[in-house]
Amino acid sequence: QVQLVESGGGSVQAGGSMNLSCAASKFNYSRSCMGWFRQAPGKEREGVATMHAYYSEDWYADSVKGRFTISQDNAKNTLYLQMNSLKPEDTAVYYCVVRPSPYGPCASVEYNFWGRGTQVTVSS
Repeated sequence: QVQLVESGGGSVQAGGSMNLSCAASKFNYSRSCMGWFRQAPGKEREGVATMHAYYSEDWYADSVKGRFTISQDNAKNTLYLQMNSLKPEDTAVYYCVVRPSPYGPCASVEYNFWGRGTQVTVSS
C-alpha cells in the first residue's frame, strides 16, 4: 500500500514562504503523476500543482502561478511544493497525491493515492 506523508505546514504571515514535503514509501515515483491539492474551509478541494516524474508537463493553478514551484527528489522519493509570496487565501489543508501509470495528462487524471494532509495558515 502506497503511503504518502506530508510535512512542512504551519503558520506564516502574508508575504512569507513555506516549503512542503511529501515522502513516499512502498512506492516509486518513476512513471507517475504526482502533485498537490488543497482544501480551504467551506470550499471544494482544488488542484494546486501537478507534474510527471519523467516528462516535463508541470501544471499550476492560475491562483498560484509564479508563486509556487513543484519539484521532486528521486533519490529521496520525495515531492516538494515551494510556496512564496503567500496570501491569506492560500490558507488550506494541503494534500500530496500520486497516480501511478497515468492514462492521460497529469493535470487531468484522477489521483488514487492521497496523503493525510498538512495545514497551512497564512495570516494577514
